[in-house]
Amino acid sequence: MIKLIIGNKGSGKTKKLIDLVNSSVENSDGNVVCIEKEPKLTYDVSSKARLLETDTYRVSGCKAFYGFLAGICAGNYDVTDILVDATFKIVGREYSKLPQFFEMLSELSEAADVDFTFTISCDKEDLPVEVFDYCEEI
Repeated sequence: MIKLIIGNKGSGKTKKLIDLVNSSVENSDGNVVCIEKEPKLTYDVSSKARLLETDTYRVSGCKAFYGFLAGICAGNYDVTDILVDATFKIVGREYSKLPQFFEMLSELSEAADVDFTFTISCDKEDLPVEVFDYCEEI
């Protein structure tokens, strides 16, 4: 399952994501991974969650980020949840690439039995409608 937290800057998306990470850690029978572009959430996210920064691994763009996420799933079968902050800072704002990205992630989610949550900084109307064939807004 793929969930999106959508809103403009300052709307509380990151706070909601932090709460979801911390509650997922408490309720998960496996591992929870939180991904951000650069280290900002170190003191907000439970130490039981794995916190990764994409800048450390020089990940940018949809294809590279998909490979990064697939590698996390392939490398550890115990991952139950992957939560991502500031998605557009990692993949860029090429809205036309989002439907294919989320389609591939939907297949990965089913195959690996991993739930994904992303913060998306924009208005819901700005996103291609096809994105919602694979994602649900929370």
